[in-house]
Amino acid sequence: MKNETATEAGDEPLVLGEATLRSRLLVGTGKYADFEETARAIELSETDCVTVAVRRVNLDPSKGPSLLDVIDRERITILPNTAGCFDAQSAVRTARLSREILGTPLVKLEVLGDTKTLLPEPVATLEATRELVADGFTVLVYCSDDARLAVALQEAGATAVMPAGSPIGSGQGVLNPNAIRIIRELVDVPVIVDAGVGTASDVAFAMELGVDGVLLNTAIANAREPLRMAVAMRDACRAGRQAFLAGRIPRRLYATASSPTEGMVAGTVQPSPPRGKGAVSARSPEKSTQA
Repeated sequence: MKNETATEAGDEPLVLGEATLRSRLLVGTGKYADFEETARAIELSETDCVTVAVRRVNLDPSKGPSLLDVIDRERITILPNTAGCFDAQSAVRTARLSREILGTPLVKLEVLGDTKTLLPEPVATLEATRELVADGFTVLVYCSDDARLAVALQEAGATAVMPAGSPIGSGQGVLNPNAIRIIRELVDVPVIVDAGVGTASDVAFAMELGVDGVLLNTAIANAREPLRMAVAMRDACRAGRQAFLAGRIPRRLYATASSPTEGMVAGTVQPSPPRGKGAVSARSPEKSTQA
C-alpha cells in the first residue's frame, strides 16, 4: 500500500547509490531506552534506512544482544556512519571496518571539528570523501550548509550531501533555509537535511524547501513519547514532500477572495480599503500633493 500511495501521488523513490528508498525519512538508532524501543520506533516511522554507528555495535554474541539483531535487513537499508571521528584518517579506517563487518559500500561520512558544537570539519571532510570514493565507497557526507563546500563534495564524488539544519541534537530546526535552497540549486546529487530538527514541523519545513530527505535521531529518541513522535515524523516528511511537489501559492500582502465575484446580488456595496497611517492610494500611488 505504501508503494502504491507514493506512485499515485506522482513521487519517485529516493535513490542513493545501490539503495532505493520509498521513504524519504532516514532514522538514527542511538539514544533509545532499549533495543525494543529502537525496533518499534523504526517500524512506526516506516523508514527504509537507518544509520548505525559502527563503533557502538556489539559484534560479540557472548556480550549480549546487538542492535543488528533488531533490524530487518531484508527490508531496511543499513547506513553505517563514522560517528566520533575527528580526523580524515580515522573516518576512513572506520568506514573500511564497517564495509568489512556489514558488507555494504554505503557510508555516512562524519568528520567532526570539535566535541562542543559537533559541526563538521570541512577540509578533513573533503579529504576523506575523496579517499573513500577512490576506494569504491558510496559516500553520503554530513557537512555544513556552505554551498561551495557542497559543490566541492559533489565534484569529489559524493553520492549525497547532508547539510546540518542546525547543530546535532540541538532541536533548533533549519536555521538557514536560504543556504539549503542554494545548495539544492547548485548540486545535482540528493540533498538530505541531517541534524538539528526538533519536531514534526521542522521536518515538514525542510521537505518543503525541496530537499530529497531528512535524517534525524534525537528528535524521536529523546521525545517525551518516542513512538508517538516517530509517527509524527513519518507523516511530516510525507506532507512536506507532497506540499513541495504540489507547489505553494505565492505570499501576498492582501487577501484574495476564494469565492468568485460574478453573480453577486445587485446593489451590493463594496467597502473601501482601509486608509490608515502610511496607507498608499490605490488610484494614484505615484502622485504627491502639490502645494
